[in-house]
Amino acid sequence: MDSKTKKKFALTDKRYVVPFVLITTLFFMWGFARAILDVLNKHFQDTLDLTIAESAWIQVTTYLGYFLMAIPAGIFINRYGYRQGVVLGLSLFGLGALAFIPATALHLSAPFYAFLAALFVIGCGLTFLETAANPYVTELGPRETSSSRLNLSQTFNGMGCFMATLLVGLFLFREGSESNDVAIPYGIMGALVLVIALIFTRVRLPEIAHDNEEQAGLSNGLLLVLKKKWFAFGLLALLCYEVAEISINSYFVNFVTGTGWMTKQDASLVVTLALVIFMAGRFIGSAIMLFVRAEIMLLCCAVGTVACMILTMLDMGTVSLIALIATYLFEAIMFPTIFSLAVRGLGSLTKSAGSLLMMTPIGGCAFLLMAYVADMSKEHPSLPFIIPMAGFAVVMVYATLLSMRKQTD
Repeated sequence: MDSKTKKKFALTDKRYVVPFVLITTLFFMWGFARAILDVLNKHFQDTLDLTIAESAWIQVTTYLGYFLMAIPAGIFINRYGYRQGVVLGLSLFGLGALAFIPATALHLSAPFYAFLAALFVIGCGLTFLETAANPYVTELGPRETSSSRLNLSQTFNGMGCFMATLLVGLFLFREGSESNDVAIPYGIMGALVLVIALIFTRVRLPEIAHDNEEQAGLSNGLLLVLKKKWFAFGLLALLCYEVAEISINSYFVNFVTGTGWMTKQDASLVVTLALVIFMAGRFIGSAIMLFVRAEIMLLCCAVGTVACMILTMLDMGTVSLIALIATYLFEAIMFPTIFSLAVRGLGSLTKSAGSLLMMTPIGGCAFLLMAYVADMSKEHPSLPFIIPMAGFAVVMVYATLLSMRKQTD
């Protein structure tokens, strides 16, 4: 392999190594913040006497922040750059996390709503972080390895996820825990995030210049990018993936405890194992996609997730549990792969595209529908998985069409 070819398939350029490492650390932080929701959901059901549907507002409120702030985040980052977007995102994230302390200390008559308000602020902060970091990573090296590069960064997101379910899950699901216990993990997280925000005010993240690319002002960039059919299809596929992934994560503990398979503490350990598999899947996927087209990899994994969901819904005991856990392996590469494929070749429209793609976590609100199905079909606890199965099916169609088109399209 000659030097030109090696450079083409390098993970990143030498000049971008430091920015790549710094930005990748952020993936851990928002993975941790999002995964806490999956144990917070069950914790509040028990300590605040909520139904599954009522506790689902934890996801709805957080991901509503993504939907409402994604375009403002994109406009802000277009005007002020990636670094300022990261700093603002970290600041909102930290302040929202610290807000859990007064929400518990004041002994409010409706503490659940105070927690929801804090989660909304956190969701807004995470939107700025992800809108800046995801497209930025895709640009820190050759176009050919953008999917592999984003998958590698997203691996640290998976690491944050399993650390959250392990540490916070064991803490909140211990015997005698109360609703105000959430102030401890959120307080620690908030203080740490604000320190990281201060660090980012002192570092330099180079902006990526695009020559000979389609130029777009703030007012029409979003419209221009929506006219690109493969981006629009990618946007739909990413939304459906978020519906599936967030719904599975949010329902996991309720499902395995509702079937009587295990206790809450055991469930937190099993979901931690699933997230370790998820993280490993991103490592493996990142390596494979250095040699295999991202479109083909996405298709294979989409078929795997649909098959796993079918097996889970058949309610076959151990087989269904194994299939549910295996879903985490197959879905691991989906978000970063769909994201990188959707923004590939967009040039100066990348920031606008990123802001639209970061509206897709609103798919997490679909867990509210899944929760209603769960509350109404308690005799068939596997039935709600029809919702994530439909989401993965859309991803499968997207991957099929994408793998059939010419690479130069």
